[in-house]
Amino acid sequence: MGGQGGGVLADWILAMGETAGYYVQVTSVPGVAQRTGATIYYLELFPEGAAAQAPVLALMPVPGDVDVVIAAELVEAGRAVQRGIVTPDRTCLIASDHRAYAIAEKSAMGDGRIRSSDIKKAIEAAAKSIVCFDMQTLAETHNTVISATLFGALAGSKALPFSTEQFESAITGTGKSVASNLAAFSAAARLARGETPTLETPSAAAPTPSVIDPDVAELLKRVDHELCTPARQTALAGVRRLLDYQDPAYANRYLDRLMSIQRVDPENDQGARLTDAVARHLALWMSYEDTIRVADIKIRRERFDRCRTDVQAGGNELVYLTEYMHPRVEEVADTLPHRLGSWLLATPWAQTFLQRFILRERKIRTSKVSGFLLLYGISSLQRFRRSTYRFMIEQNRINSWLSRIEALAEQHYDVALEVARCQNLIKGYGDTHARGVGNFTRIMEALDEHPITPQTAAQLANQRIAALADEDGAKLEASLRQVA
Repeated sequence: MGGQGGGVLADWILAMGETAGYYVQVTSVPGVAQRTGATIYYLELFPEGAAAQAPVLALMPVPGDVDVVIAAELVEAGRAVQRGIVTPDRTCLIASDHRAYAIAEKSAMGDGRIRSSDIKKAIEAAAKSIVCFDMQTLAETHNTVISATLFGALAGSKALPFSTEQFESAITGTGKSVASNLAAFSAAARLARGETPTLETPSAAAPTPSVIDPDVAELLKRVDHELCTPARQTALAGVRRLLDYQDPAYANRYLDRLMSIQRVDPENDQGARLTDAVARHLALWMSYEDTIRVADIKIRRERFDRCRTDVQAGGNELVYLTEYMHPRVEEVADTLPHRLGSWLLATPWAQTFLQRFILRERKIRTSKVSGFLLLYGISSLQRFRRSTYRFMIEQNRINSWLSRIEALAEQHYDVALEVARCQNLIKGYGDTHARGVGNFTRIMEALDEHPITPQTAAQLANQRIAALADEDGAKLEASLRQVA
């Protein structure tokens, strides 16, 4: 476990064992933070009087000698299998099948997520018996933490020789959040036994009719009447994203650009793969992450609410948020009017001045008035975004990308489709964005340098995958050399 209440779960098992007349040895080995590791809690229980003398209990698990493994997240279960702790002749594996993505998965330039289905197959093959369901959601339903549902799953598995009453006594003995913990425990125990727990579902309030803004209604009408059926759902998500990002006029510009692709898409009457791909990637590119967008996201009400939920803050508790920022000259220039931003990037003494006296690492507390107002002021620049240096640069890049796709669509459809997908390289902000733009530009330049052949689309796909494989560009360089 890593930060989900593993100490509480270990204490419950300890209290239950000692009350039942067992010797209990508990050891914890802390991992590192930010989901790159987990704390391992190891317990050994031995009944008093079962041997002539007190047993010597181990401090760490030995592969092949573990009866029960409990994992608070699916990948943690996979790691236990990888370590050899789970064995098919002995171990009962109890795991929550929800995912809390590791930093390595989140920071991958491409889709770095580990497939849950692959992990499930591995753990099912490795364990003697398995109890696996979403214990995190069940805990949240009862307004408690996952340790309570893990404890309930342990009780329901019958892997330990203790009664349900003994399990419950361990929870009540702490005197903390007893009602919610017992409710979550009971529901998880029933699920582990194959029963269906009864959950109280709040009565749904009658929906309140909403009035749609006329400009938004016109956008929805355009999506329904002008776009081909295969691309409508994607385009609708794109319109929603750009309305949130800027305004109805910007969303209309998105549809105008998409219509120009649809007109040259030979598959309009079939799958419209190109139109659908451009609908997705164009929306992502047009909603690029600048300082205005980042500031806006960080001060939204739903973000504060989510943070309060994550730390399970009560109604009378204060939650303080600190944003760690290190602005760069490029991000300042991006937010300035076009001419001023161009001047700043071309003037070394102005950059030196900013770096020395203004651009330093900052800790901004958005939960305090001063920090909130600072980011609010930056987010309010949204109305001036169209005049910024970054806006001009991005729109030129987008227009060049769309023109290339249009030129290729009729005779080299698969190549046009891969060019559309290459937008996936451009994401984030700061160094991440600069690296993505550089990789995208190199791939497009390589495309221009060689005649198009039947292998070009596959080569583009390989180059895109290579560019997402590492940060130093070594694999992309190798892929480009192979084509040359």
